[in-house]
Amino acid sequence: MSYSNFEEYNMEVTAGIKEKFEAIIDELGEDVTREGIVKTPERAAKAMQFLTQGYHQDPADILKGAMFKEEYDDMVIVKDIELYSLCEHHMLPFFGKAHIAYIPNGYIVGLSKLPRIVDVFARRLQVQERLTHDILECINDTLKPKGVAVVIEASHMCMMMRGVQKQNSVTTTSGFRGQFEKIETRTEFLRLITADLG
Repeated sequence: MSYSNFEEYNMEVTAGIKEKFEAIIDELGEDVTREGIVKTPERAAKAMQFLTQGYHQDPADILKGAMFKEEYDDMVIVKDIELYSLCEHHMLPFFGKAHIAYIPNGYIVGLSKLPRIVDVFARRLQVQERLTHDILECINDTLKPKGVAVVIEASHMCMMMRGVQKQNSVTTTSGFRGQFEKIETRTEFLRLITADLG
C-alpha cells in the first residue's frame, strides 16, 4: 500500500475488530445498544485501522521514490515534524515532534518524504525508543547519507492519564549515525533545531 490517507477498510477485518470492541465495551459495564454507543465499535474498529496503517506501508519505498542525484553535501534539516502514535504497552496515544537531519552523499530526498517516514513508523504500536531507531535506520540504510540524526520529543498519555499522572513531562530520545557521531556536527544540529531562526 502506498502512502495515502487510509479511507478504505477491509470489511471482514472491520467486522472482526468491531465485534471485539463490542465485547470490551460490554465487559466494562456500558450498554452497547445505547444510542450514543451503538455505532462506537465500528468507529473504533476503523480508527484503529487508520492509526496502525503503517504496518501496510513500506517506508524504504517512499524514500526510493523521491531520491535525486545532487552534489549538495551540507546538512539538511526538517524539524518540528508532528507525530502521533500509540504506546504498545497501554495502546494510549503519545504525541510530539520529530527533528531529522542528514548529510547527503550523492543523493537528496524530497523533503516531504521525511515526515511521511515518521508517519509510517508512528502509525504502528510503538515505544518512542524504537520509533526513533526505526526512522534513523530507514534513512541511513536507504539514502546512505554521510550522516543522519533523529531527535523525538513526546508526551505520553499513559503517564498523564494513568500511572504516575504527570502532566508536564516530556520524553526525549535521539539517534546519530555517521558524521553526526562527531561532537561538533551533533552540536550544530542540536543548536539548529532549538534555534528560532525567524
